[in-house]
Amino acid sequence: MEDFLRVGVITSTHGIRGEVKVYPTTDDAERFLDLKEVFLDTGKEMLPLEIENVKFFKNLVILKFKGIDNINDIEKYRGRDLLVTRENAVPLEEGEFFICDIIGSTVYEENGAIFGTLREVMETGANDVFLVETADGREVLLPYIDDCIREINVEEKKIVAYIMPGLLD
Repeated sequence: MEDFLRVGVITSTHGIRGEVKVYPTTDDAERFLDLKEVFLDTGKEMLPLEIENVKFFKNLVILKFKGIDNINDIEKYRGRDLLVTRENAVPLEEGEFFICDIIGSTVYEENGAIFGTLREVMETGANDVFLVETADGREVLLPYIDDCIREINVEEKKIVAYIMPGLLD
């Protein structure tokens, strides 16, 4: 399991006083109001940043970090991830999981045969879609619906799926 979970991506600066626009990658953007600290993945290190102020604009979160008061101090981090530790993650309800914890899971057919490996989860409006790479290198899209995804075992990194007729055509 990963120690850090992504909660947003810096998209651009906002003004000249060091604020940034962040695209939230969490289900609830309001959670930024409760966060005191995030970690900036600079590509070389995890830089802890204390959140000084939070505002919302359309689908973005505008953050001001303590000690960063100039556009030049933050501009270079455009496109970089903001992360939180697992301890600061949103508590999960029964049956919920973090997407990063199931990436790499082995996907089995209901008969026990290995179907492939989960490579990506695409979040769409209606339901999420699992991108599975099969043993022969094909990519297959499986809708994350009860009719298709029968079981997810995070601890064993195992997913059981019903492969609907016509899905592989």
